[in-house]
Amino acid sequence: MITDAEIQTALPALGPGNTAVITGAASGIGLAAARRLALMGMKIVLADIAGARLDDASRAVSAIAGDDAVLAVAADVSKADEVDRLADRAFGAFGEVSLLMNNAGVGDNPGKPWENRDGWKRLLDINFWGVVHGVEAFAPRMLASAKPGLIINTGSKQGITTPPGNLAYNVSKAGVKTFTEGLAHALRNEPGDRMSAHLLIPGFTYTGLTEGATEKPAGAWTGEQVIDFMLESLVRGDFYILCPDNDVARPLDEKRMAWAIGDIIENRPALSRWHPDHKDAFAAFIKG
Repeated sequence: MITDAEIQTALPALGPGNTAVITGAASGIGLAAARRLALMGMKIVLADIAGARLDDASRAVSAIAGDDAVLAVAADVSKADEVDRLADRAFGAFGEVSLLMNNAGVGDNPGKPWENRDGWKRLLDINFWGVVHGVEAFAPRMLASAKPGLIINTGSKQGITTPPGNLAYNVSKAGVKTFTEGLAHALRNEPGDRMSAHLLIPGFTYTGLTEGATEKPAGAWTGEQVIDFMLESLVRGDFYILCPDNDVARPLDEKRMAWAIGDIIENRPALSRWHPDHKDAFAAFIKG
């Protein structure tokens, strides 16, 4: 396994004493990132909805990094003014920010395309606009610091293969994918090319979004495994951080993505992998 020293040599933005801001930091992948980066000597700003979970997370990370190196900020990422205030608090407390991890998200299914406009808007406001608000609030100041920086946005495989089941979630994560691709291009063309953006694509991970699970399912990764994989991928220079899990390895993910794009190339019926006319062909393709 790669060492912290190797990570920090390859990625100066993650060096000891630098600051990481993580949204959705009270649980799951966000909390795992906060703990891991605190162990690497970084200062940590945890952002999440106010409540006991954020308080508990702050205490847990402070036990690693020390009270002076941790700041917990209650913020609803769907509200631009609250994310602006988060940025003010982070830069005010620690001077500069070298890592922004836009990780906050929800998975509640608001229903069919013609149902529950308010539920759709709420999900998109958090999952997509929360990422945009984070970039708007932090990227200009991070660029102005003239130091290396990273922005990591948490997407989803459902934003790539778009399976049926939760259309609003798929739409939000497809938006995050496209936005992050464009963000990476924009940052690469800034003077000095000091900042990069990356799309974290977790596999099946046991988090607060894991429906109906009171303990980790056997097929799921932990948040800690996702963060270890993310750091190794960043050292390699990956933009798409496509995580496996205990059930699905990369070759299967690649086949699912290849079939999904094949719907366009071959002009197959929408979501042909679930269309009765293509069910057998899809199964044979996956089997190889």
